Amino acid sequence: MATAEQIKSLIRSHFNEKPEQFFTIALQVAAHEAKQGHQSLAHEIRTLVDKAKLRPGRVIPFTPDLDHLVLTTDPKERLGSLVQSDDMRGRIERILREYRQKDKLEKYGLSHRRKILLAGPPGTGKTLTASVLAGELGLPLFTIMMDKIVTKFMGETSAKLRQIFDVMLESRGVYFFDEFDAIGGERSRENDVGEMRRVLNAFLQFIERDESDSLIVAATNNPRILDQALFRRFDDVLHYHLPEKAEIERLIDNRLCSFRPKSMATDAAVKIAESLSHAEITQACDNAIKETILADRKIVTATLLKQMLQERRSAYKGSLEKE
Repeated sequence: MATAEQIKSLIRSHFNEKPEQFFTIALQVAAHEAKQGHQSLAHEIRTLVDKAKLRPGRVIPFTPDLDHLVLTTDPKERLGSLVQSDDMRGRIERILREYRQKDKLEKYGLSHRRKILLAGPPGTGKTLTASVLAGELGLPLFTIMMDKIVTKFMGETSAKLRQIFDVMLESRGVYFFDEFDAIGGERSRENDVGEMRRVLNAFLQFIERDESDSLIVAATNNPRILDQALFRRFDDVLHYHLPEKAEIERLIDNRLCSFRPKSMATDAAVKIAESLSHAEITQACDNAIKETILADRKIVTATLLKQMLQERRSAYKGSLEKE
């Protein structure tokens, strides 16, 4: 039978929500039973562990009044989906590495980075980063649409936020606060209302007191308007920018994939793509692929790609430099 220490370790790992540790100890028990000649019991334990590993994590449902404001998904994106600078990629990898080895850090009284602020223009990869974090860690992604929560529950937003933070303790995942600008503005702004100040103060308290094992990710398109008190509440702040030449080339290569000819002059296309976001370049490539398929062709031409990129530029000609 399992030793007293193994039983206590199983109980601790269960209540501390450390499934990998739980599985490891369970397999140790199975090995011990096998040595004792209890092959049938050992096989049964190993089978139970294998089945448990294949089962998706337990997700606590949100209350009906929040359910349609919190989008729950199971992302499959991986790091390879991101086209970012080497520095940005390294910082994202660091978040993943610390999370995966959090037990090692805890032995030295250190905490892993799990409260992350993503700041930058729309379409530069913030939402995709949240999906990649969830996908890489095998966690569900809960996207909290802050603008809708504030609009719908004016006067009781703080209570709704408390419900979300309570769920974090029960259901491990990546909690993505999208459109964080809705509550994160400077508390001293003249046009601010008392309700927003109270909501921001409540959020600051919730995030500071949070001791869950979930990742908290907030995204903002305009970090300049955020209250300065927010920044020190986050373990890391990642600043996103429009893609530069090398990133544009990688975006085009990755998106066109098999539709890209072996030799394609992309200099002109890259020039047109300057000032476009990652999402806009991706959409232009998708549009070029669709045109190619509908024309019964197999390769995207440089001319077609430039045309689709130019259309994306024209869509934003009010904010982009006119040619």
